[in-house]
Amino acid sequence: MPRAKSLPSKSVSLADALERLGNISPQRIRMNPAPGTATERDVLAIHQREDRLVELVDGILVEKVMGFEEGHLAVRLGRFLNAFAEDNDLGIVSGADGTMRLMPGLVRIPDLSFVGWDRLPRHECPTEPIPDLVPHLAVEVLSEGNTPAEMRRKLKEYFLAGVVLVWFVYPETRRVEVYTAPDQFTRLQETDTLDGGSLLPGFQLQLKQLFVRLSKQSRVRRRGKRGNGKA
Repeated sequence: MPRAKSLPSKSVSLADALERLGNISPQRIRMNPAPGTATERDVLAIHQREDRLVELVDGILVEKVMGFEEGHLAVRLGRFLNAFAEDNDLGIVSGADGTMRLMPGLVRIPDLSFVGWDRLPRHECPTEPIPDLVPHLAVEVLSEGNTPAEMRRKLKEYFLAGVVLVWFVYPETRRVEVYTAPDQFTRLQETDTLDGGSLLPGFQLQLKQLFVRLSKQSRVRRRGKRGNGKA
């Protein structure tokens, strides 16, 4: 398995942390423990104490950002994906609590993931709170708090770790980007059909079925906020 860079031996500045993580909002970075010094124990402690999800990147704790709309899409897509995996006995689908150690020092939590049986030889769900496991498929439902630089970094990490397929779901524009490599993707619109490619042959989902419950006014409201210069 590819190895991540060694964790910093001391804390880093907030400005440095923000740059490393793709210029995300400083509100998403946990300052205790200091950036650069966090470990997997801190990930688990925060989840147990506060029931909040944080990822571990370069010794930095980064809070996941996900609203109700994003959560709905992850669950809805997961329902279709899980039914297909179960019907064909292909592997396990996990939701937004599916914490994984992609590499030493790198803990990510895809909004949705699929792991085939060849990476789970016992055909059983891992019991560890943070298993040493790389999914075949990683799905991220993007929110307004996700930056392009952050997502580019995630793409590189996913494929370096051994992920085969990545789906980026955009609620605002009702589209999906299907990545087979960090720089190779297909953009699908709401009128298109999402398929599983060579990883999940036979899986097909008309995207209008995925986005059907979204408010028709959501895109208008968001554009209005941006036009007024509000966050």
